[in-house]
Amino acid sequence: MTLNRKTLCHSSSLLFWACLAIVWLGTLGQRALITPDEGRYATLSLGMLHSGDWITPRLNNLLYFEKPAMQYWAGAIAFKLFGINEFAARFWPGLTGLLTVALVGLTGRKLWSPVAGRNAALVAAGCAWIVGNSHFLTLDAGVTFFLTAALSGFLLAQRDGADTRERLFWNLFMWAAMAGATLSKGLIGILIPGATLALYSLLARDVRPWTRMNWLPGLALFLVLSVPWFVLVSQQNPGFARFFFIHEHFQRFLTTEHRRTGPVWYFVPLLLAGFLPWTTLLPATLRAGWQREPGRFQPRRLLLAWSLFVFVFFSVSGSKLPSYILPMFPALALLLGRELETMTAPRLARHLIAPALLWLAVLAALPFHARFASAETPPAALHALAVGLGIAAILFLLCAWFAWRALRRDERGLALAAWALGGFLAVTAGALGHNTFGQLKSSKAVAVAAAPLLTPATPVFSVAMYDQTLPFYLRRPVTLVAYSDEFAFGQAAEPDKSLPDIASFTRRWRELPAAAAMMGPGTFTTLSQDGLPMRVVYRDARRLFVIKPTPPANGAN
Repeated sequence: MTLNRKTLCHSSSLLFWACLAIVWLGTLGQRALITPDEGRYATLSLGMLHSGDWITPRLNNLLYFEKPAMQYWAGAIAFKLFGINEFAARFWPGLTGLLTVALVGLTGRKLWSPVAGRNAALVAAGCAWIVGNSHFLTLDAGVTFFLTAALSGFLLAQRDGADTRERLFWNLFMWAAMAGATLSKGLIGILIPGATLALYSLLARDVRPWTRMNWLPGLALFLVLSVPWFVLVSQQNPGFARFFFIHEHFQRFLTTEHRRTGPVWYFVPLLLAGFLPWTTLLPATLRAGWQREPGRFQPRRLLLAWSLFVFVFFSVSGSKLPSYILPMFPALALLLGRELETMTAPRLARHLIAPALLWLAVLAALPFHARFASAETPPAALHALAVGLGIAAILFLLCAWFAWRALRRDERGLALAAWALGGFLAVTAGALGHNTFGQLKSSKAVAVAAAPLLTPATPVFSVAMYDQTLPFYLRRPVTLVAYSDEFAFGQAAEPDKSLPDIASFTRRWRELPAAAAMMGPGTFTTLSQDGLPMRVVYRDARRLFVIKPTPPANGAN
């Protein structure tokens, strides 16, 4: 009887994770890519695939050195395997997000127990920030996977009881993961692990880990994996090193040049919202990180040091984006997974109340969504978002009800699975509901309208604006007109690929037998008043797509 029950539980667990993985990956392609980040990284990968140059990244056919190439390689390979579509564009963040959940579970299991590992994986799988960023095309899900792998490798190599062979394996795993993180987003692949270890040594008064990291083979592996691309891209592009290391690291951190500013408490609400549906457990999670465990090595203090450093480092940075603190969430999931092992069912039930009330409040507010409609936010987009959030609320509340009943029977594992499933489904449904709203920041509809009117030889211009998704959906670069921003480096290196001002554009437009352009309403009005021949093929509140009208045939009226 006991054996059959264990077999049934194991089979149910496998089925749960298999279904979650299918939904996790299956929903990646259900939304249009939006500007700026999703369009930027999809276009970079597509450009790499089309050019065949796997060393020098190009955005919209212009040199682009803001980040290393790992994400672009992965995206180009996904396009090759799955075709050029939204699923392939988001496949790398989706896959690495799922692998992060698996790594968290494996690490918790090996560090503490199978129950702690299961709990940690469930926390990660239901965590809003992990789920959301895994379904959105940026660099952060990929770098978080590699940083989590480095963290896991270090924890498993340093744990008390690890023999020499295990320590070597997990240390090499850690060094390889740090190389992957460096190739994903630069020097934070070294900085975050190194600073965390220094902080841990102070908090735990333990310097022994520094002597047990297999430095010689580890550094050799790190250099072999990470250095070749940096050398090759520097050889082919002499300005790369200064731009990448000085402009994109030190100036980004120390200055507000990138115009991504925020107060020092910028990430506090993002942490609270991102840790849903486990937010009220955050104080207990942080307290658990300070508790001393039996043995010399203190994994929970290291996880606390990791979380604190990531949060403080990005909080004091001059450049802030919501996804920057994503690497702290797997560490918090590990801490909470261990803490949940000791929590009673009544205590857990109390923490289930807050997220349930939050989703009830969302449900109550949805009938008033039309009040927020405007010229740039049409009612139809708000209605679709409201429907998605309504479905999200209902799904979470159903899962919360099931978890509540399970807790009353003291079935904590089943309750946590339902709780995590509710968090995952709520974020997924909300994201799907955002698609209509998101298409206001996407060129997918533009491309549908414009593509039949363009030939491969038709030049396309982007005038005094740039939608990052336009080159991806048109499957071609566009010529920038009177626009620089992040393209300044590439335009300086290859000035013939852009037009510096509107006057240059109007001359070129009049000379060309056929042409197309995207522009804002103000630019269109000005050019129309100047008599520039244009036919509108797409218009919305913030942009127009025009083509040059075909001149009438000889003898036509």
